[in-house]
Amino acid sequence: MAKRKIDGVLLLDKPFGISSNNALQKARWLLSAEKAGHTGVLDPFATGLLPLCFGEATKFAQRMLDADKGYRAMVRLGQVSSTLDGEGVITDSGMAPADLAPVEAVLARFRGEIEQVPPMHSALKFEGKALYEYARQGVEIERAVRRVTIYALDVLGYDAASGVLTLDVRCSKGTYIRTLADDIGRELGCGAYLTGLVRTRTAGFSLDDAIGLDAFGQLDLPQREALLLPAETLVLDLPELRCDDADTHRMLHGMTARRPDVAPGTFRLYGSEQSTDNARFLGLGEVGADGVLRSKRLLSTA
Repeated sequence: MAKRKIDGVLLLDKPFGISSNNALQKARWLLSAEKAGHTGVLDPFATGLLPLCFGEATKFAQRMLDADKGYRAMVRLGQVSSTLDGEGVITDSGMAPADLAPVEAVLARFRGEIEQVPPMHSALKFEGKALYEYARQGVEIERAVRRVTIYALDVLGYDAASGVLTLDVRCSKGTYIRTLADDIGRELGCGAYLTGLVRTRTAGFSLDDAIGLDAFGQLDLPQREALLLPAETLVLDLPELRCDDADTHRMLHGMTARRPDVAPGTFRLYGSEQSTDNARFLGLGEVGADGVLRSKRLLSTA
């Protein structure tokens, strides 16, 4: 089928064992979409929420890359992994705690702003090559410490017999849950590694609203399209600003408009409520301290 111009956002529940890009290309093929992009990589061994953008929605994908995330993490205490997850060489490293008391005490140290060193087995680039490529060659690259924020770190369950700890994590962008698991194990003194990871939240989106790739593939094309959310879904956290017919025309033709009645900031722009044709999402605009409205990222009018 020929590629089509199609716009929108799909909330995908990425399956285990495939890369984010492979999941994206499969969904793109199922929609016969011309243009597509994802909003933050999930490792092949992780599952869960992966918002996919199509067409004009890709213009706002960066906002999802910068958004806070939520995860359900399964952590094995008493063992360590060469890759910090279940894909590496696993070795025993200590005794898992018999109860949650020492675990809760350690978790308290990781809430709030913390420092992390990105793992070698990651897609971060060094001199144009991903760190995991160096790791596979046995080369260790010095990584800069980064600051991230753990907004919530709560125990969902603990099986002392197996040493498996299940955590609910809400964190800022750039947080490595594998590193968090490893650091928790170090603080406990028994070692730990990440055995499973499910992304449950991205910004205001929830895994509860996502569809699996297999289920998506079983739908017919109109049903697949019906699941797409509008492009403006990615920017609903921004305030709305309506433009009259004249200002709509100016925005769509690369000009500025005077809006001294509006406080400075970034807005979702909509056409005039009086005009049915223009009462639609136009894109993003910014009002400066000078009261001038300038376009930031507009949808194509083609």
